[in-house]
Amino acid sequence: MNTITTHVLDLSRGEPAARIDVRLECRADDGASWQLLAQAATDDDGRVRDWPEAPEATAGTYRLTFATAGRFKESFYPEISVTFQVKDAAQRYHVPILLGPFGYTTYRGS
Repeated sequence: MNTITTHVLDLSRGEPAARIDVRLECRADDGASWQLLAQAATDDDGRVRDWPEAPEATAGTYRLTFATAGRFKESFYPEISVTFQVKDAAQRYHVPILLGPFGYTTYRGS
């Protein structure tokens, strides 16, 4: 699945954040639980470009969870979850994270 991609940049070092574990989940039909679709680690460029074992995206609510514990000597956020909606599965959904030890920013990229 390459409809959903992500990129993590380490703002404290000014470089991509390699080897961050990321989970991709979809909200289940019951509306309360989450279904794990795939797991990956960011590459040397801080990216997850493809989720080989994930099914094709459909319209729905998705969540990316980034395991950020251990990235910094001191960090306030051991994990970051970003929940977003896919309305048109034919479009690309790129979800970047700008990461620091005490904060992060995310947005819909291109």
